[in-house]
Amino acid sequence: MAPGNTVNIVGNATRDPELRFTPSGQAVANFGVAVNRRWQNRQTQEWEEAVSFFDITCWGQLAENVAESIQKGTRVVVDGRLDQRSWETEQGDKRSKVEIVADEVAPSLRWATAQVTKNERREGGDGGFGGGGGGSSRPIPNQPPAGYDDEEPF
Repeated sequence: MAPGNTVNIVGNATRDPELRFTPSGQAVANFGVAVNRRWQNRQTQEWEEAVSFFDITCWGQLAENVAESIQKGTRVVVDGRLDQRSWETEQGDKRSKVEIVADEVAPSLRWATAQVTKNERREGGDGGFGGGGGGSSRPIPNQPPAGYDDEEPF
């Protein structure tokens, strides 16, 4: 990830991931995460809470793994970048939203356990680690394929 545009959140999935495929066959999964923030009001000594909701987009093998592993209510850790999308409605109104494009999604192990099953390694590098032996390979950023034409959010 490039410095200056990174985000890391921990929260609960608000809906099951929806897995779709682009016309070229690239997997994309979308789901939501609610992040709770709690603090004590110094004047009243009462606990107060605020909830923020974030839309998460995953690409490639990450999308497929998320769709298979995460359900509504799962506590997750999401690491990625902020991305702003703009579109025009059928009525001609301009809309815009900021979402998180995930590079990593993991279950939180603070109050739960998880069983990890490693996927078979795929050739072609669709968001996984670079091929070849030896040396240190870095993850390929989880970005949409060139020419991807996204549709309006649902």
